[in-house]
Parts: sequence; structure tokens; C-alpha cells
Amino acid sequence: MEILEALKWRYATKSFDDDHILSEDQINILKEAFNLTPTSYGLQPLKLLVISDKILQKKLFEVSYKQEQVKTASHIFVICIEKPIDKNFIVKHFDLVKDIRETPDEVLQPYRDFLISDFSKKTDEDLRQWAIKQAYLALGNMLTTCALSRIDACPMEGFQPEAYAEILNMNTAFLEPVLVLPVGKRNESDKFASFKKVRRPLKEVILEV
Repeated sequence: MEILEALKWRYATKSFDDDHILSEDQINILKEAFNLTPTSYGLQPLKLLVISDKILQKKLFEVSYKQEQVKTASHIFVICIEKPIDKNFIVKHFDLVKDIRETPDEVLQPYRDFLISDFSKKTDEDLRQWAIKQAYLALGNMLTTCALSRIDACPMEGFQPEAYAEILNMNTAFLEPVLVLPVGKRNESDKFASFKKVRRPLKEVILEV
């Protein structure tokens, strides 16, 4: 019930209290939630950029279709996909598995070789789309964590990725911003906070066999 109440409490915050700054502990919880997100094959083709610089936020506001949340939030999380997803990337992951779990190389090698072979057959765009799907998993995990922690948030696709990359000095050959998550505390004047949730009835969306 606690989880359901938290999910009912959350909403896509339209207006943040721009005087409220989240604590370091709150931000660290969200960082950990991002890192603990399950991803396909456990490969984690993602990085998270955490922005608290108000000057930067105002610049990003201009290339986020002037959505106020980007300017008034306590922090901005930018979820990025990594590039390239190649043999070296996969080998690095399995080296980490071996180091943490002390799994013998002969146990890891068949699965590692399978992934290297399988990924080598995919196009760059195939790999990009696969990585973006992992970004959405991370976003969902962070939104649930926000709800449970009573942190307000607004998931956003509406921004100009190329402009973000330029403002944030990203090398797009290695990182591509794909999702934005402003977080903070809702403004008491945000009328959307009191709106009833609009969801289809369970009987229309749940199929039981």
C-alpha cells in the first residue's frame, strides 16, 4: 500500500519551488537508483549527468522549449547513452563481473563470446535504439524512487539533444543525451498537483489468462 500511495502522490510536476534545494542524501539515493536499474544483459550502456548549476539550467531551459521545470528544479538529471557499444565495451563488463564475483573466466567466456558475436551483427542504429530502451528503464526506476522518497519530478523528452550536448561540452561520439529528469519540490501554486489521475480502468488494461 505504501508503494501505491506514493505512486498516486507523484505527478509530472509542472512548477517547482525554485528556492528549495534537495539534500545531498536525496540526490545520492537517486544516483544509486539509477545505477541499480536492471538493464539488458546487465551491460549498463548509460551514464547520468547531474546538474545543479543554475546558470547552466537557464541555458538548458532555452533549448528545452522553455519548459519552466528545467530552470526552477533543484537539480537536472540528464540520462545519456554510451557509444560505441562494441567488443571492448562488452569485455570491460565481463572483467567487472569477474572482479566482483570472482567468476572463473572459463565460465564467463561462452556468454561473453556470444554477446560479442551477437552485437557485432547489429547496426549502429540498432545498438542506439537498444541503449535508449535501457535509458527508459532507468527513468522509470528513478521515477518510482522519487515517489517513494517524496521527491517531485517531471520526465521529459522535449529538449534539443544536440544543443544540450553543445552546452554541456559532450563528445557525442561517446555520449548522447536522450532523456531529462528535473527534480525538486513542487510549488504550492502548481494546480496540477491536485488534479485527479486519469487512468483507464484496470479491467481495460489487465489481461488475465
